[in-house]
Amino acid sequence: MAGNQGMEQLIPIVNKLQDAFTQLGVSMGLDLPQIAVVGGQSAGKSSVLENFVGRDFLPRGSGIVTRRPLILQLINSVSEYGEFLHCKGHKFVDFDLIRKEIEDDTDRITGINKGISPVPINLRVYSPHVLNLTLIDLPGITKVPVGDQPVDIEQQIHEMIMTYIKKDNCLILAVTPANSDLANSDALKLAKEVDPEGVRTIGVITKLDLMDDGTDAREILENKLLPLRRGYIGVVNRSQKDIDGRKDIRAALAAERKFFLGHPAYRHIAERMGTPFLQRILNQQLTNHIRDTLPALRDKLQRQMLSMEKEVEEYKHFRPDDPSRKTKAMLQMIQQLQSDFERSIEGSGSALVNTAELSGGARINRLFHERFPFEIVKMEFDEKELRKEIAFAIRNIHGIRVGLFTPDMAFEAIVKKQISRLKEPSLKCVDLVVNELCNVVRKCTEKMSRYPRLRDQADGVITAHIREREQRTKDQIMALVDFELAYMNTNHEDFIGFANAQQNSESSSKRKLGNQVIRKGYMAIQNLGFMKAGSRDYWFVLTSETLSWFKDDEEKDKKYMLPLDGLKIRDIEQGFMSRRHTFALFNPDQRNVYKDSKQLELSCETQEEVDSWKASFLRAGVYPEKKVDLTNGDDDQTASEGTSSLDPQLERQVETIRNLVDSYMKIITKTIRDLVPKIIMHLMINNSKDFINGELLACLYSTGDQNSMMEESPEEAAKREEMLRMYHACKEALRIIGDVSTATVSTPVPPPVKDDWLRTAPDSPRVSPPSPGGPPRRGVSSRVPPPPPSTRSAPSVPNRPPPGPPPRPGSGIGLPPPLIPQRPGAGLPPIPQRVQNAIAQEMLDAFGMPKRPVPGIPPRIPDRPQIPARPN
Repeated sequence: MAGNQGMEQLIPIVNKLQDAFTQLGVSMGLDLPQIAVVGGQSAGKSSVLENFVGRDFLPRGSGIVTRRPLILQLINSVSEYGEFLHCKGHKFVDFDLIRKEIEDDTDRITGINKGISPVPINLRVYSPHVLNLTLIDLPGITKVPVGDQPVDIEQQIHEMIMTYIKKDNCLILAVTPANSDLANSDALKLAKEVDPEGVRTIGVITKLDLMDDGTDAREILENKLLPLRRGYIGVVNRSQKDIDGRKDIRAALAAERKFFLGHPAYRHIAERMGTPFLQRILNQQLTNHIRDTLPALRDKLQRQMLSMEKEVEEYKHFRPDDPSRKTKAMLQMIQQLQSDFERSIEGSGSALVNTAELSGGARINRLFHERFPFEIVKMEFDEKELRKEIAFAIRNIHGIRVGLFTPDMAFEAIVKKQISRLKEPSLKCVDLVVNELCNVVRKCTEKMSRYPRLRDQADGVITAHIREREQRTKDQIMALVDFELAYMNTNHEDFIGFANAQQNSESSSKRKLGNQVIRKGYMAIQNLGFMKAGSRDYWFVLTSETLSWFKDDEEKDKKYMLPLDGLKIRDIEQGFMSRRHTFALFNPDQRNVYKDSKQLELSCETQEEVDSWKASFLRAGVYPEKKVDLTNGDDDQTASEGTSSLDPQLERQVETIRNLVDSYMKIITKTIRDLVPKIIMHLMINNSKDFINGELLACLYSTGDQNSMMEESPEEAAKREEMLRMYHACKEALRIIGDVSTATVSTPVPPPVKDDWLRTAPDSPRVSPPSPGGPPRRGVSSRVPPPPPSTRSAPSVPNRPPPGPPPRPGSGIGLPPPLIPQRPGAGLPPIPQRVQNAIAQEMLDAFGMPKRPVPGIPPRIPDRPQIPARPN
């Protein structure tokens, strides 16, 4: 069974590579060359493998027997034994025990009732009777589930087989029984899906001895029927009777040899048939493939080594207890933390910027300029409640008397109450900023995961400092509100005063921006109705006066334009099956907003987008809805008395105080919106940044032991060991590949064949070739039919006598040289003049004609005279 000796030296190299990766416990993901055996159930795949080994060692039976992929490595060795990867070091000398171990390990994973699993079994067989091969025996293709098999058993086996054969450097051994129709072969169909050029597919025809009498597979084995680029190889396996009778495989191989030599249809190709020849061909193809793959493996290993060089160089001289290393690592970690925190707050244009969501300084900026103003406006504007409070204040100040003048004490009481309500949104802003700062610190300290104690200590110290500054910031904001409550500056330049209060109209209370664009973006309209397919995304354009939406962001197809006058905003609870956040625009007067709808429901993907849109609507003068809880009828009556008094003088006084409060609260709100972010920025954010840059390292040294803080995590130690192990595995693999002799000669790939038998034209029906196992056709030879006769007529020879026997030698009858007719057909090449001259001279010599010089242009040969036929 000697194969290509030079190429066989490459297969042990692949086995060494597999051993190097397996022993070091490294999964390199290298696509090592292998041979996958594919075929239907009971096609003879396991018998072919047993013939390679020369021993019975695979499970046998009816139905699906191979239920897990079997990776079989055949290694030429002096002794004969088997070894499983899951039983490392245990040598199986008895091959019956190998069969039992395969069955037991299969049952451990898949159960005992015909289940399947993609987890492979690795078996290595050493024997002096095998060539170096690496094969994968895959489960047979089945259609109907049995036992505990899932209903999609065919799809699962198909995906399992595809996992192995779709790799470009996997050779496919397509096994098909000879007593079935080759055109319906599942193995060839699968091979054609992943290897349309046929470069990796080798056909194997089994059960040649079981074909019907009078039929043979000669056309298949001669690669004439359904040809493959690498052709077909026929084998004869043992029958079930031979297996039950414990017939020796060596005797079976001798019987196979005798079968091919004695069969009249296979006698002329017997040297290219049989299991030994298949072994040599497979080994040759595998070694060719390995040789072509090794350069790519070398390049990949070299790239992996170069990527690990820097870290490995650091790990080579690594000493965990070195104090200088710990000090250096600690300083580097703190410096990295400082730069990361600075970058997160101040922003950065580096490639490390977060492109998925807002974080750090960007999120705090949104809190300052969108969320905080929205919370203030939501608290501030409640017209009905405010007028009720003003009316009660005026009437309570006047008491039992009837007031002739507007009391300024009512203004001060109402303003102080409104200013006190500014504390809640201001303190809420501080809480939101603190949460964001803690998130920034947590993300920055994640890079210290190599030293978990240092990470926890740094996180704790910085968070404690932020909490300390939080309290001081809140105290300062409370003091700011107290400053505003302490003194009402009615001489402020922006305050309208009592003289202008009555002249101020309600229209002037709304901030006029002109019809400028405030915001654009996508939102979904939720209440389009069931008949209109529910919600739909549109491109919205918000201005200070209208809300328009278009089909897309090109803003060409406008769907609607909604005026914003008199509209309010309110939240809508999120639906049970919906993940979108919804709010609505409505009219307090219960008028239709959009077509027949009382409200326009809009939704966004995230709550942040909803808050941002709400802040934009505030700039356009659309304020949130205010909910007034009135517990009983007395409260309703009191509210109506306070707001709907029949006293016109009280109405004028309420309107005057209302205008004064509105004017003064605009001044206070403007001051709060300006100073609260400044206070937070100065007392908390900038202070925390200075603390991290200047005092963090000293606090860490003072709070704990440096040696304990700089202890590595178990994960980091495992990572270092894995890195060194992978580096040494790559180095060992490169050393093994470097031992390859570059003088090895490979076998060229066979030329392509006409393989359109698997590519049926869509407009022509597929004609199935005759089955080799079917009945023979009468009057039809097993050979390929000759080509149809040409309709072109043969050229006529002028004045040629009727055919007769050739003249006898010595008859003395000399014949002139015959005419050389021109070949018809313009597509055929002409006969060179030199060849014509040589043929004419040979004819003259044959008939004893005297030699004469042949001119460059031959003279015209006269017509041949009529010669009577020679008498019998």
